[in-house]
Amino acid sequence: MTSDDPSLQAAYRLCRRQTKEQDPAQYALIRLVPATLRPACWALWAAANAIDDLADDRTANTVERAALVEEWITALDQELDDGTSSDPIRHALVDTALRWCLDLSRLHGAMLLVRDDAHGRHFPDWPAWRAWARDNLVPWFDLLRDLFDRAGVPVALRMDNQEVYEQFLDGLRLTDTLTDLSADLAQHDLLLPDEVLDQHPGAADDLMHRRWSPPVAEMINHLTGLARQWVNQPLLTRGMHPAPATICHTMSALLRSQLDAVTSAGPTVLHTPPRPSPLTSARILAPAQARAALAWSLTPVSVPPPNGAVQRRPPGLHRGVPRSTFRTPTLHPSGERHPKIPAGQMPTHVAVIMDGNGRWAQQRGLPRHEGHRAGAAAVRETVYGALEIGLRHLTLYALSTENWKRGAEEIHAILDLLHSEVRANPFQDLDVRLRWHGGADRLPADLVDLLRLRERSTRTRTALTLTMCINYGGRDEITRTAAALARSAARGQLDPDLISEKDFAQHLPHPDMPDVDLLWRTGNEQRTSNFLPWHTTYAELYFTPNLWPDTDRRDLWHAVTEYSRRRRRHGATPDLPERASHADEDPRDG
Repeated sequence: MTSDDPSLQAAYRLCRRQTKEQDPAQYALIRLVPATLRPACWALWAAANAIDDLADDRTANTVERAALVEEWITALDQELDDGTSSDPIRHALVDTALRWCLDLSRLHGAMLLVRDDAHGRHFPDWPAWRAWARDNLVPWFDLLRDLFDRAGVPVALRMDNQEVYEQFLDGLRLTDTLTDLSADLAQHDLLLPDEVLDQHPGAADDLMHRRWSPPVAEMINHLTGLARQWVNQPLLTRGMHPAPATICHTMSALLRSQLDAVTSAGPTVLHTPPRPSPLTSARILAPAQARAALAWSLTPVSVPPPNGAVQRRPPGLHRGVPRSTFRTPTLHPSGERHPKIPAGQMPTHVAVIMDGNGRWAQQRGLPRHEGHRAGAAAVRETVYGALEIGLRHLTLYALSTENWKRGAEEIHAILDLLHSEVRANPFQDLDVRLRWHGGADRLPADLVDLLRLRERSTRTRTALTLTMCINYGGRDEITRTAAALARSAARGQLDPDLISEKDFAQHLPHPDMPDVDLLWRTGNEQRTSNFLPWHTTYAELYFTPNLWPDTDRRDLWHAVTEYSRRRRRHGATPDLPERASHADEDPRDG
């Protein structure tokens, strides 16, 4: 940190002191990064802890605690514009954001989640618990990754396997939950899913009364084992720069030692937070410090500009565009408006095979890649149409694993187009959540980073989820899911003889993606081409002759209208009313 401002120096010293006193393990990990990065890390940790403390302040009621967190968030947003703060922790955080050009708007959703935590949490199952844990932790860790990027560290904290990354953070959250069990119980909180409590009858009641019993012991043993599996991720650091890799390995080792302390604590875990011994921590940290020092000595690290030299202000917390200020799509040039489809007849999820780009270009004497460029306009039109008609999920097949067989020039043009479109962010001011489905292998690293950035920055949007399938193959998805199931079975989490469809679905790359209701293919071809085989099992199929670049939002509306006329039974026996009253019924319904 370079600053002549005494109040700013004091603010960073406070962040450092709080980190050291309240989380020695986190403080030790921050000591593994270069000195120029440490103040920013202290500021981020202290800010996250500050709002957690407000949400947990039991001297106030739930409404008051939520209001305190909201006030903290609102003040920070204003102070990002002002460039300073009277609150020392926010002062350090604002300076960090300005100095390193960090986009704190990514933290808005996580901070609101903490505000809502003040009212208490209840998780019916593991998916609900994971969603809460990830929405809480991932934005903060992603911002740390951005900090490393700004420092010029190659492959900063980029994870090719996002699920491995997020499962590691699940392990971190579960370890923290077990460590803080006594404090949570003192406040009558139990931040565990009903699913695991139901597997150990009587454990929930015993925990709330702080009774150590066989069900409680069995459950704690089960959860520490689960957390160990999640924090032990050999693939976590694949392709990562050795310095951040050392930090990740050390964090994993410290978490495992913390879980050992939970296991060894026995009944006292219900009354006192367990901690590993100083000797245990030293045995982990001493060699880590040597490895990190060597790795950083070989790495030039960018130094932030001196205080006051920053010209470009990062966006405030609300610059991700709040729900009330999203614009509506412009009308179609024809003035035509979307049809009114009854809610019960609307599909939830439409998936599209955008076929015909190359043929469109060839018909006009143009190179094939010009067809893909023209197809990008059709994508925007289709998204506008989806928003107007109220579709909740739209999935587009942009690049398949089979497409790599095409000529190098066409593949290069497709990747360039994808990169420019994702960078242009054409749906930035629309209520569209962007998701990427596919593998990172063979894709350029900068495209992967951009896709992850768009996923993070739009994760709280709710009107339309737009999933772009890039480097996606259905058989590849099934194979990866089978491998994930095999790993779970090998760990003892699943009985191979009892694996169900639900188990399979929960191991898919995007387990929360709903089944496809309507699969639409343009280009006059009638095949599904390895697209979403699991999700399209009961999909209605709709094939049209138009080439994709000739498509606009009205074609989506026609597809949805056609869907609304079809009767879907999913294998059930149809009602058989009087034949005479259904003389005009479509014979395909039978």
